Amino acid sequence: MSAPRSSRSAPLAAASAVLLLGAALFAYRPVVAEVGRAVDLPAVDPAEVGLSAERLARLDAGMQALVDDGRLAGVVTLVARHGKVAFADVAGVQDVASGRPMARDSIFRIFSMTKPVTGVAMMMLYEEGKWRLNDPVSRYIPELAGLEVHVGEEADGSMRLEEADREMTMRELMTHTAGLGYVLNPRHPVNRLFLERQVLNPMQPLSAMIDKLAGIPLLAQPGRRWIYSVAVDVQGYLVEKLSGQPFAEFLEERIFEPLGMVDTGFYVPPSAVGRVAIRHTAGEDGELVLDSRGDPFTSPPAGPSGGGGLYGTADDYLRFTQMLLNGGELDGRRLLAPRTVEMMRTNHMSAEATAHMRPGMGFGMDFMIYMDPAAAGEPHAPGTYYWLGIDGTWFWIDPALDLAFVGMIQHRGEAQREVHGLSRNWVYQAIVN
Repeated sequence: MSAPRSSRSAPLAAASAVLLLGAALFAYRPVVAEVGRAVDLPAVDPAEVGLSAERLARLDAGMQALVDDGRLAGVVTLVARHGKVAFADVAGVQDVASGRPMARDSIFRIFSMTKPVTGVAMMMLYEEGKWRLNDPVSRYIPELAGLEVHVGEEADGSMRLEEADREMTMRELMTHTAGLGYVLNPRHPVNRLFLERQVLNPMQPLSAMIDKLAGIPLLAQPGRRWIYSVAVDVQGYLVEKLSGQPFAEFLEERIFEPLGMVDTGFYVPPSAVGRVAIRHTAGEDGELVLDSRGDPFTSPPAGPSGGGGLYGTADDYLRFTQMLLNGGELDGRRLLAPRTVEMMRTNHMSAEATAHMRPGMGFGMDFMIYMDPAAAGEPHAPGTYYWLGIDGTWFWIDPALDLAFVGMIQHRGEAQREVHGLSRNWVYQAIVN
């Protein structure tokens, strides 16, 4: 497992740049730490699964160095291969003010790492015949029929609009190619409307989100471009509508309970607040400071965000990734068929849609995919898929090497790029068989 904590000091190598794609908003479901105990994957000596303990010590020392240098408050990292945990490391504190130590069961706001969970929920309903990939979204959400497309501004500052060539499809909703906007670039007039109209407001039901979204133009014609968007929040609404269950209840009964994800949910109960890692940013002098916007939600939201609402632990999310790596099953509980998981991790993008992406990348259903890792400048095997959260949580799944990684931090700033890039290098250089 991880190296001892005593006497570590190694300079950090330059990090490979990573595309910062996490996103998130404010909407949340209950962390159920009060009613259960986390179920971890079995542990194994690294050598038994083809990993070098000596080389994994570089990952251990590197994470501690980031903490010691004041770049991060704390971090939890897990590496699993062949279904077993070969590396588990904890460094630093949950927040610099209290000095409360980081723990393996610390709870993090995983933000956009909620998106793959919502995607799995959608594909469970796909398997049940509730929707098909090429169906128009308006078949299930009539409010989104006939949306116009923003093409520029008039002299008076008003939007210049044109009719959409066709309706957006469910496939496009699952792949961020529907043309929808988001809140991440509020300088754009379409995205500004998301903030002005409070489209993503946890105090309102998901149906209110749809009503507000229905009056906002698209950023692009459906199917033309990959645009990171509100699409997965719309998926959360669809899970609710197609299943007949509240979205949070569906996730709990159909995903979290079967997988043993007892510490994952849309809010943190009072009994677990002491386990929450708090968001940090770099202050004016570079020192770590707490960000009060990172305080946890402690009661259920009216509108849980399918795009960014969950809290959870590293071990809970590792169980989720292992289910996907196993082709939809974990510990005898099957959520999806292997072919369905394969559909999710298959590139659905045209060359036109990915023209502005980093070389070598594609996109499946709520996952980014390394199609050509060498072109992307990364050590992954082809077909590795991943996602991030805006506060720095990150994971990847490498089917070719039967490998899963989960990392948890709560930090906004350049240190995210460094820790993400270095973690990839240090994990892959430890694979010796």
